[in-house]
Amino acid sequence: MTRVQGLGASWGSSHTELLPRGHRVGDWAVTEPIGAGGWATVYAGRLADERAARVAAGRGEPPEVALKIMPTSGLAPRQARNVAEAARREVEIGVRAGHPRLVRLLDSTVLTAPDHPALDGAVVLVMERATGSLRDLLDSGVTEAEGGRLITGICEGLAHLHRVGWVHADLKPENVLIGEDGSVKLSDFGLATELTGTHGYAPPMGTLDYLPPERWKARLGEQGVEIRPSADIWALGIVIHEVFAAGAPLFPGATPVARGAAVQEYAAGRAPLRMAHGIPEFWRALAADCLAPTHAARAAHTAESLLERITAHRAGEPRPARRNRPARRNRPARRNRPARRNRPARLGRTTRAVLLAVAACGAVSSAVWSYAAREAAEEAPRRIRVFNAERACQDRTDRDPQCSLGLAVDPMRPYTAGNVVPIRVWHADVLDADCQLLRGEAVIDESDLQSTHWFRVRLPGPDPDARAWLPAVRTKDRPELPSCPAPAESEGP
Repeated sequence: MTRVQGLGASWGSSHTELLPRGHRVGDWAVTEPIGAGGWATVYAGRLADERAARVAAGRGEPPEVALKIMPTSGLAPRQARNVAEAARREVEIGVRAGHPRLVRLLDSTVLTAPDHPALDGAVVLVMERATGSLRDLLDSGVTEAEGGRLITGICEGLAHLHRVGWVHADLKPENVLIGEDGSVKLSDFGLATELTGTHGYAPPMGTLDYLPPERWKARLGEQGVEIRPSADIWALGIVIHEVFAAGAPLFPGATPVARGAAVQEYAAGRAPLRMAHGIPEFWRALAADCLAPTHAARAAHTAESLLERITAHRAGEPRPARRNRPARRNRPARRNRPARRNRPARLGRTTRAVLLAVAACGAVSSAVWSYAAREAAEEAPRRIRVFNAERACQDRTDRDPQCSLGLAVDPMRPYTAGNVVPIRVWHADVLDADCQLLRGEAVIDESDLQSTHWFRVRLPGPDPDARAWLPAVRTKDRPELPSCPAPAESEGP
């Protein structure tokens, strides 16, 4: 199910019927569906005729919009009330809290569709149209400068919302829209909560991966659960981590509920906060403050104060390059990058046995990367110690082949038998690393730690120029190293 243009993912889709191309919604005509999720479907819309175009131009409205349709027909009374209330909140924020960092609400109406009973009478929100979401950009990867710009925009939107007395309550990459000019806009205010003093009340809904620890045990009263601005700050910390970790989740677990259990373990002090390797120091510290385990510890870090810190930090950065105009709507421009990767490789005993067998047969290429010409300009290598997440292998001193670990030929290709050098390493071996790559192939170890971070290491042996790559999940050391040149091509098999 596609989630774009400010679609919540909290309730589950309630219908599948689609409006036909050309269906009239007020002054707008449906052109195509562009996303579905939650209790809404979003369509692209164009002005239906010249008269409507003249009226819209006089009001400064664009010729193309997004039509968010929220049906209530066929729902149970309580569900219908929830949908109507969500629509009311979106309209109220659009009218009362307009800001350049909030998606612009142009109009609201009720859909007339007698030929489509499931959609007849649905609430329709007419919004400015975006080209994609932050989630789309994370799939492609962003630079540190671009990540800083995006997070600045999110903070500006949150600071404004909090200043006028609202909590977003569902901040996540899918609800951060990217305009055609690259602008950042918060969207989907269906769960937004108006503050009464220090907190407000909302239905017990939300996207599990972005809920703060206190929400998992919040008491449900007659008015709902208590919501404070610090809930948005927690979600911001998760988003910051995802921006600089290529979208990887912060807390371990195969499901949102499992990751929620890990959040509670952290909040109880029984587990440390383990961010992905390679997150820049400033953003790591900022995310850690946002992710303070209690509301009280988080309260000092307001959106305004975080924005001040970000602004001061970015003032010392070089001006980012101008964004290219997106190639087409609903998807941001794609940066040059390797072909789309499959799911991250998961390492285990079976994988290691396969790699060992292939190496023993001599099928793995012995070609390695040689960067001797570039070494003169690089810093001195730093020593890093190999780490094997399997406890049974940590205590062995006999270099059992079943406990050996592979070094990759190419960090931009899947970490499989055809991409491993013959030389093996074991837990506690010490290697010299000369540079690091933050956006390589994603790898998950046996403890579900995931990272796209790699270290280029010197291979043991007589050739001083021989190099290979160690996934960062295979070491606990985090030396300060320069960035590696982007690999142009490999000499693998």
